[in-house]
Order: sequence, then C-alpha cells, then structure tokens
Amino acid sequence: MSIEPRAARDLLRDWRVPLLGYGLPTAAIAASGALPLTTGVRAAIWAVACVIMGGVCLANAFRCGRVHCYFTGPFLLAMSGASILYGAGVLPLGANGWNLLGLVLLVGAVLLMTLPEWVFGRYRRATDRTRT
Repeated sequence: MSIEPRAARDLLRDWRVPLLGYGLPTAAIAASGALPLTTGVRAAIWAVACVIMGGVCLANAFRCGRVHCYFTGPFLLAMSGASILYGAGVLPLGANGWNLLGLVLLVGAVLLMTLPEWVFGRYRRATDRTRT
C-alpha cells in the first residue's frame, strides 16, 4: 500500500524537521526563561524561535496542505510580533508578561494543532487549491 501523495510530502514525517524546526526553538524559549537575560535578548530569542516555527508551518502548509499548519503558521508569526512588542515595552503585559506570552503560545499552539484537523481532516482536499 502506497502513501498518499500529500502525506509523502509532509515535512513532519521526517523526525529531523520537528526536532530542528520546533524542538530547538521551543528549547531556546524555555531556556531563555531560566537564564538571567535582558528583556531585549529574551525578546529576540522568542521572536526568532517563533519565526522559525511559523516558517516551517507555512512551508509545510504550502508543500502538502497540512491543515493545522495554515493556522499555526500565522499564529506563531503573530506571537513573534507580540514578543518583539512586549520586549520593546510597547505591549503592556505587566511584570508577568513573559509568562502570559508563554501560556498563550502553549495553549494556542496545542489548540491550533488539534482542533482544525479534527474538524477539517489532516490534509486539504486537492480541489480546495484549485478554487478561485
């Protein structure tokens, strides 16, 4: 039995992509909370990590049509922006802002990875891409 063409193109099938594209950025975010970093350095780490994860999601969405990637990609890019804005003092989240951002990042990512595929299936149908 052969693998469905969309599944064969899914970047998440290769264990290295989740490790490098999500595992290392997540570890960097977690480590930044445990290290005595300036707000600017922490914001840069979070922003770069979220851009990497969001970029992998969007690449995968366009490559194989993985449904959750259409949601998590933009969400992670938005979280990158929120990290920059909080780090620059523009987004007033208070003294626990990094904890709040981390909670939103964690809960949002988990919900957006599961709910869309539960509702719409794992991959977009081929006819979805041809609609104008």
